[in-house]
Amino acid sequence: MERALNSPAGLLIGYLIIHMGFLVFSLAFSMRGAALGDTAIYREWMLNGFSSENPNGGPSASVYPILAVVPMAIAGLAGHQLFFSGWVLMVTVLNGLALAKLTSWGRRQKAIRAAWWWLVFTVLLGFVGFSRVDGVTAPIVLIALAFGVSAPFIAALLLSIGTWIKVWPAAVLLALFAVTKSRVLLLTAGILVTGAAVGLASLMGWLPALMNFLTLQGSRGMQLEATFSTPWLWLAVLGVDGSRTYLNVGIGSMQLDGPGTELMAVLMQPLLILVALLVAGLIFWALHNGKRAGGQDRSELLLVGSLAMATAFVVFNKVGSPQFVLWLGPAVAVGLAHNWKEWRVPAAFLTVIAVATFFVFPVLFQPLSHNNPFAALVLTVRNLLLVVLLLWSLRRLYALGKEPRNPEADELQEKAPEQRSTAA
Repeated sequence: MERALNSPAGLLIGYLIIHMGFLVFSLAFSMRGAALGDTAIYREWMLNGFSSENPNGGPSASVYPILAVVPMAIAGLAGHQLFFSGWVLMVTVLNGLALAKLTSWGRRQKAIRAAWWWLVFTVLLGFVGFSRVDGVTAPIVLIALAFGVSAPFIAALLLSIGTWIKVWPAAVLLALFAVTKSRVLLLTAGILVTGAAVGLASLMGWLPALMNFLTLQGSRGMQLEATFSTPWLWLAVLGVDGSRTYLNVGIGSMQLDGPGTELMAVLMQPLLILVALLVAGLIFWALHNGKRAGGQDRSELLLVGSLAMATAFVVFNKVGSPQFVLWLGPAVAVGLAHNWKEWRVPAAFLTVIAVATFFVFPVLFQPLSHNNPFAALVLTVRNLLLVVLLLWSLRRLYALGKEPRNPEADELQEKAPEQRSTAA
C-alpha cells in the first residue's frame, strides 16, 4: 500500500479523489444558487462589475489588490449559479499544477511524500482553502518556491503576481530577495507585474483606489482569532469589565474590545513591519555568515526564510482569519521535498495547527464568538503552536548561519547541469 501511494499513479489518484470530493460538495451548493464563505462576496463583486465602491455597503473589491479580480472573473465564467464550483475547479487546477511542479510531473520520487503532505494539509483545512482567494495564491507560491533559487526570475514573477492578488506572498518575495544573487531580475519581475496591475487598474477606473487594500485594513481592530488577541479573548471569557467580543459589521469579522485593544490595533502594523525587517536581516546574516563557514545552501535558506517570514506575517497580524494558515504550507511542502528529515518537525507542527484551525473554524466558531472556554482553549493552543513554529524557523535560520554547508544537502548542486531543470 505504501509503495502504491508513493508512486506517481498513487499520487494522481489521491489528488483526483480529494479534489473531486471538494468539487462534488461545491456542486451541492451551486445547484441551489448558493456559494460558501468569501466566494459569495466575490460573486457579488463580480455582479457589480468589480467596482472599487460597493453600492450595497460592506467591503468592496478594492479591499484586495487589483489582480484579485482576475481569479474572480475566471470563476465567473461558470456563471452566477455555478460561481462557487467554478472557483473550486480553478483551485483544483492550480493545486494540480503545484503538485506537478513539486514532483517534476511525478519523476522526482523523493518529492511524492511531500506532495501527499500538501494534499493531507489541504484536506485538514477543509473548505477554507477552496472558498477564499488565499487558496489561489498558496499553490502559486508553492510553484514559485519549487523554482526557487534555480530560476529566480520566474519565482519572482509568480510571487509578484501573488502579491497583487493577496499581499502575503510579499513575505516569500522578501526572503527570495535576501538569498538570491540575481536581485536585478527580481526587481525587473516586480516592475513588470506592477506595471500590468496599474494598467488593469487604469482600464477599470480603479487608479484612485489602487492602494485601498493597504489603507482599508488599517482601520480594523483586533480580530478574534489573531495571535495577539489571545489575552483579550480570555478577558472576555472571564467576563472582565469592558472586555467583549463583537461583530464589525463593516467588514464582517468578529473582533475583541477591552483595555488596550485600540492601542494594540494601532501598533500591530508597524510591529509587523519591524519584525519582517528583523527576519530579513537574520536571513542576510545567515547567508553571509554561512559563506564564511564554507558556503551556504541557498535553497534551504530560502525555504526556512520563507517559513519564518510567512509565520511572522501570521503571528504579528491583527487579523487572524483561518485561511492564513495556508500561507505556511508551501514552504513546508517544498521543504519536505528538499530535505524530508529536517522538515518533519515543522510539518508535524503545521499539521496539528491545521487540525486545530479546522476546529476553530468552522466547528467551534459560533461558541467561540460567545466566549466559550473550551473553544477559547483550542484557539489558544493553535496560537501558541504558531509561535512555536515561528521560533523553530528563527532557530533554524540562526543554525544555518552558524553551521558549514553540507554539499550533499543542496540537491540542485548535486545534479549535473543537464538535470537541474528536472530537479527544480
